[in-house]
Amino acid sequence: MPPLQPLSPLGCPLPTLNNFLFIKEKYTTTEKITGVIYIDIHALSLKTRAKMKLKFSNCNRKRKVQYESSEPADFKVDEDGTVYAVRSFPLSAEQAKFLIYAQDKETQEKWQVAVNLSLEPSLTEEPMKEPHEIEEIVFPRQLAKHSGALQRQKRDWVIPPINLPENSRGPFPQELVRIRSDRDKNLSLRYSVTGPGADQPPTGIFIINPISGQLSVTKPLDRELIARFHLRAHAVDINGNQVENPIDIVINVIDMNDNRPEFLHQVWNGSVPEGSKPGTYVMTVTAIDADDPNALNGMLRYRILSQAPSTPSPNMFTINNETGDIITVAAGLDREKVQQYTLIIQATDMEGNPTYGLSNTATAVITVTDVNDNPPEFTAMTFYGEVPENRVDVIVANLTVTDKDQPHTPAWNAAYRISGGDPTGRFAILTDPNSNDGLVTVVKPIDFETNRMFVLTVAAENQVPLAKGIQHPPQSTATVSVTVIDVNENPYFAPNPKIIRQEEGLHAGTMLTTLTAQDPDRYMQQNIRYTKLSDPANWLKIDPVNGQITTIAVLDRESPNVKNNIYNATFLASDNGIPPMSGTGTLQIYLLDINDNAPQVLPQEAETCETPEPNSINITALDYDIDPNAGPFAFDLPLSPVTIKRNWTITRLNGDFAQLNLKIKFLEAGIYEVPIVITDSGNPPKSNISILRVKVCQCDSNGDCTDVDRIVGAGLGTGAIIAILLCIIILLILVLMFVVWMKRRDKERQAKQLLIDPEDDVRDNILKYDEEGGGEEDQDYDLSQLQQPDTVEPDAIKPVGIRRLDERPIHAEPQYPVRSAAPHPGDIGDFINEGLKAADNDPTAPPYDSLLVFDYEGSGSTAGSLSSLNSSSSGGDQDYDYLNDWGPRFKKLADMYGGGDD
Repeated sequence: MPPLQPLSPLGCPLPTLNNFLFIKEKYTTTEKITGVIYIDIHALSLKTRAKMKLKFSNCNRKRKVQYESSEPADFKVDEDGTVYAVRSFPLSAEQAKFLIYAQDKETQEKWQVAVNLSLEPSLTEEPMKEPHEIEEIVFPRQLAKHSGALQRQKRDWVIPPINLPENSRGPFPQELVRIRSDRDKNLSLRYSVTGPGADQPPTGIFIINPISGQLSVTKPLDRELIARFHLRAHAVDINGNQVENPIDIVINVIDMNDNRPEFLHQVWNGSVPEGSKPGTYVMTVTAIDADDPNALNGMLRYRILSQAPSTPSPNMFTINNETGDIITVAAGLDREKVQQYTLIIQATDMEGNPTYGLSNTATAVITVTDVNDNPPEFTAMTFYGEVPENRVDVIVANLTVTDKDQPHTPAWNAAYRISGGDPTGRFAILTDPNSNDGLVTVVKPIDFETNRMFVLTVAAENQVPLAKGIQHPPQSTATVSVTVIDVNENPYFAPNPKIIRQEEGLHAGTMLTTLTAQDPDRYMQQNIRYTKLSDPANWLKIDPVNGQITTIAVLDRESPNVKNNIYNATFLASDNGIPPMSGTGTLQIYLLDINDNAPQVLPQEAETCETPEPNSINITALDYDIDPNAGPFAFDLPLSPVTIKRNWTITRLNGDFAQLNLKIKFLEAGIYEVPIVITDSGNPPKSNISILRVKVCQCDSNGDCTDVDRIVGAGLGTGAIIAILLCIIILLILVLMFVVWMKRRDKERQAKQLLIDPEDDVRDNILKYDEEGGGEEDQDYDLSQLQQPDTVEPDAIKPVGIRRLDERPIHAEPQYPVRSAAPHPGDIGDFINEGLKAADNDPTAPPYDSLLVFDYEGSGSTAGSLSSLNSSSSGGDQDYDYLNDWGPRFKKLADMYGGGDD
């Protein structure tokens, strides 16, 4: 091969290309051995191999050079300058020409050299056996027996892997290699292959001619699916007996650049703080390539195609072309100007070769995050507000600020404080979370008479400190002028409450004190008037003009309205302002005790036995006064009546207690009133005769009363008398109500008409049962005169067609059943039921207040005289025991008549 003639744009030593060396070795595929690349030219029926290596030399040995081929589909160049073929292709007799480019990675300088590839004539003159001869793979010889021992013969050669490029265009089936056994000269053999791709899934990719041993591929291969096939070749005779050991055949699928890079995400989101320095890491984008990552087909390089917006610089970011890391390369990131950048990122394989590499793009969205680089600034230097005096929680003024940072973040939120003008802490500033305004609020009451105006100095700053290096002041200041408005205030009493000491028993009309209220409104001319608001015992009055308090009743310390010797009264002071205001004041009167209550005996009732032993009566004194007008007390019995001291004796136990005992040996049981004289220790002392009601009763051995009746002899207690009187009054009321009810009933009965005929009416008749006569015929009296006068009106005088509603209609009398005379105990019940049914079906029966006649005998009754009941001979032969079955009303008759002769 003639030497290359490269062109040099720089005039320094240029790359040189060694001559091609051809060696006769039986290699059929491209294989890299110790850095040497073999170029397959077997398509010209030459069992030869060509290799070449490009060596580059330049003026600076430290430069890093990147090589590229103008025909990457056929030839490629490694980083060390080795040129190799990427596929098998026919090489014509004409010269094959392609270019090799070299580029300095740092200075981006480029060189190129032309490569002319041709075959040496001496090689082309070798005889060709066939246009397309396929290499043979011969089974290695097996171990043979010799002199009774195994001997190993050297193998002919090692079977190298078979390299097949993916995506071959065919034609198919494409012959790969021929498998042959040395024994096919003597035996008729059959060849087969096994393994994935042959007889295992995916089946049918590789086939073998069983007779010739020709191994072929039936379709294009895809390295991304299967990168290597491991087959085993077998040789057997016609009987299926194995004649050779199986050999392994490895088929490598050579990668081609048939896949574009693919980003893991089409849109990548990242962020970077504003003001970041150059070199700040932002984010990493990643793409993958299905091609071989160890070859150029899968080696990716990244670059930024575009940036939007392009301010303040069109190249604010850069990307590491190998790792995909995006970093900042320029200063000036300002969120207030540009909040977001959009980058178009490209990934290219073939190490980023723009001519032969495949590319794809993705979008990187970079958000510029906010930092506190802008302090809040007041919109005005002075703010104004006003507030009524004595008002709290009132918003005085709104402080407005502007902040260019992102709203509702700590870098935007303002915090206000009062730096001057409020020494007593009467104001506070709250922050409105929505508007970021400062709300000046009154937290303590302000008195107009003391302060009419406040001038506050306020400052605003962010919740977080400013970022480092910011030249702005960290805070902004302003003034707030607050005017206090005078309002009508409540009058007040001083002191409140007002306490005075006074003896009880003061008469009405005594002046106690003056209760005066003050008006805090010094700049308003107003009058104050007084009224009484609370006086539980109604003892006091107040002058409406000057507030003098005078008694209108006697002050009594023992009144239930006095608590702990103190009497409370409340008064109201009102001014005549607009609107009128009022205030309350309390007067507390501490009442001093005087001896105005005599002591009394306690308890007022007691029990004792008829004899002095075994018990006595313990008593004490009750005095509503307090020391020194109470105890110690003196106890004594009066001189009259004389029976008191004759029957009783009293013994003083101490200043508060005494003991009453019987003086005589026996006193008849009863209730006795014993007068006791009790004197207190007041000055002057006060005494009183109290009556002690003593019940004398019979006692048991323990001294307990055994009387059943607690009230005997001397009379009843007050409670018992009141209870008895109440019972008598209630009883009289009940009797009176009963009499009134009876009279009212009589009137109603007289006004009501009879509901039955006079001849059948048996009410208000006089019947004589003790007169013996000639039977029922002797008692046929005219009893109509005994009936009510209005019921005996003859039918002749009644108007025709007028009838009372409850009067029985004129119809034929119903046929009521006649009781049988048979002496059967059950016929009475049947008879009554039949009569009831007949009465229910009788249209002439009155609706109410009428008598139903079940067995009316009439004037000529066939029944015998009742006088026969007195004859002992008339019923002596009958059995009256059945009367016991008729109920308790007939039991007496059964005893009278069924009891025998007795």
